[in-house]
Amino acid sequence: MDRILIVDDESGMRLGLSEVLQRHGYGVHAVESGAAALAELAAATYALVISDMRMPGMTGAQLLAAVQARHPALPMVMITAYGTVEDAVAAMKAGARDFLTKPFSPQDLLHLVRGILRDGSADPRLERPERGARPIVTRSAAMRRILAVAEGVAASRAPVLVQGESGTGKELLARHIHAAGARRQQPFVAVNCAALPRDLLESELFGHERGAFTGAIARKLGKFELANGGTILLDEVGEMEPALQAKLLRVLQEHEVDRVGGTRPVAIDARVVATTNRALAPLVAGGGFRRDLYYRLHVIPLTLPPLRERVEDVDALIDHFCARLRPDRPVTLEPAARSYLQRHPWPGNVRELEHVIERALLLAPADVIRVTDVAIEQELLHPETASASSLAGLTVHEVERRLILETLRRTHNNRSSAAKMLGISVRTLRNKLAEYRVGGRLDPCAP
Repeated sequence: MDRILIVDDESGMRLGLSEVLQRHGYGVHAVESGAAALAELAAATYALVISDMRMPGMTGAQLLAAVQARHPALPMVMITAYGTVEDAVAAMKAGARDFLTKPFSPQDLLHLVRGILRDGSADPRLERPERGARPIVTRSAAMRRILAVAEGVAASRAPVLVQGESGTGKELLARHIHAAGARRQQPFVAVNCAALPRDLLESELFGHERGAFTGAIARKLGKFELANGGTILLDEVGEMEPALQAKLLRVLQEHEVDRVGGTRPVAIDARVVATTNRALAPLVAGGGFRRDLYYRLHVIPLTLPPLRERVEDVDALIDHFCARLRPDRPVTLEPAARSYLQRHPWPGNVRELEHVIERALLLAPADVIRVTDVAIEQELLHPETASASSLAGLTVHEVERRLILETLRRTHNNRSSAAKMLGISVRTLRNKLAEYRVGGRLDPCAP
């Protein structure tokens, strides 16, 4: 029987933790202070220590340091108050195996304890984190602080909520967290919650059994099951409908999913990273997002600043994109072109900058990029009507049509190049052209 030592100055917390763990077969001993914990560890052997961070006398951080010095192989879990992410990050960097943020459920506690004891003494922090093929390029102090927090909690199982405008790199940060943690050899599964209707999204997330609905000719595993042992990215989680929010909350609480049409739950172990380009707190206040789900996801909140607030990154990103997109030979930007890109407000953030550089590399006649190659307005209309003010009175669909046709003209009707410049797939481009042709807004002889 695995023995667990609980350290907390609150008698109610000691009693509650002890009852949950004993009810599930663990041997438990609880003490009220760090000094008593060290005395107990000197007298008996334990598989795990669970300690509060805030205690009088010896704090949880001080106890962690003492245990690390005397029992370096003994894993510790720290309990932190809601919102004290800094404490949790500091504890992880100091050697804690994981942390729990108050309030937490008995299921959260058991899931964490089972995972640590199942893993044995192997400490995932001793392994060298692997970095993905798409590094996060930054010179910004604000971004470096965010990366430090992300890497500090990468080994944790706690949910992460990444907020930020479109194009700031939320999915890239999610992949960075996955690659820096112990789950990096396991699947990383991404789901766009805004791109699928409710019924299909439920099946995508949780799976379905054969015959669950018309067309369900075989069992299908959901994304949570496919991500078992790894990380699941819930992109644009703020777009999820209320009924699905309730089911997602249950997954986070119980660590199991119910397939559509299933008769019993399926246990899963997937670390959740949720992203959104909408601020969730106002949605919660307005009733558009469940408050309990928000607090479940908000354990580790990270907010990416827009590119206009970290202008020092523009130069670094320009050089990075040029090197990545044109690896065979160096490219030079005219000073005027670089100055133009530095002054632009970048409403589309890093993604927009990448597309502009990609377009410039496709269109520049030599290995020198000029200001005319990167001028943002020119990708919207024909040169003779390139003024942004001339958009007034046009519908969004008409601006889109002109953008697509102008891009095709400038790429000499090369659909692959045009699709890259537009940031869409060739299939989407083909469908748009078919739509224009059917609607009589495209010459039938056009490509």
